[in-house]
Amino acid sequence: MDLSKIKMVVSDMDGTLLNSDHKVSDQFFDLFKQLNSQGITFVAASGRQYNSIIDKLAPIKNDIIVIAENGGFAKKKETELLVTPLEDHHVQDILKTLNTIPNIHPVLCGKHEAYLTGKSEEFVSKLAEYYTEFKIIDDLSAFNSEVIKIAIYHFESSEQHIYPYVKHYEGDLKVKVSGENWLDISNINAHKGYALIKLMESYNLKSDEVMVFGDYNNDLEMLALSDYGFAMENAHPNVKKAAKYTTLSNDDNGVEHILKLLIK
Repeated sequence: MDLSKIKMVVSDMDGTLLNSDHKVSDQFFDLFKQLNSQGITFVAASGRQYNSIIDKLAPIKNDIIVIAENGGFAKKKETELLVTPLEDHHVQDILKTLNTIPNIHPVLCGKHEAYLTGKSEEFVSKLAEYYTEFKIIDDLSAFNSEVIKIAIYHFESSEQHIYPYVKHYEGDLKVKVSGENWLDISNINAHKGYALIKLMESYNLKSDEVMVFGDYNNDLEMLALSDYGFAMENAHPNVKKAAKYTTLSNDDNGVEHILKLLIK
């Protein structure tokens, strides 16, 4: 495995760079300094909102690129690199469908804030881990500002209890089971792979110059773009099947394990 050409490292957050306590290791920040000194660009790519990602990576926020909302929004420092919102008529149609699904918790995701109804205090508490900036509103269907993504949460399983109701949107929209409890619906071009393609074009990078880490289905498109795509040991079976390589789990510093090899 020749890593000498790598110029960009792209990592998912939850289940990948973050451990099970949703924390970034001190070891990563030390390794980042070495990556940075070697001119290697780091990209955090997550289903989380931009502010939540920045909160987790605060010490290095001015030195990284952030792909947020599963690729619907990308930013470097104060410069917006990509915004791919849902069309209003899609938002309204999706919300009508969601009203027929029991025991779910939908969230409208803007560039910097999320919006929910607040009907479940338990869910509001859970949401705070993923969305540092959010507002509670009375009626989601009355919301009339830009929506980057609709995220839907189920306390048991998004794959079992949400996906069957919304899979008919596939083809027109991007429908992604993005975690054990989360499912995201967005513009057909709002995914991590599309955002990474735009970055690779901007930085004039080839597939052997980019390293990618991921663990869930929303990472599949970006893993396919790299000759050095790594699935975490804790990854979804689809991701392990698709990735060219595997590494240790997120709780065993799997990303850091490979970054040490890269730096050497």
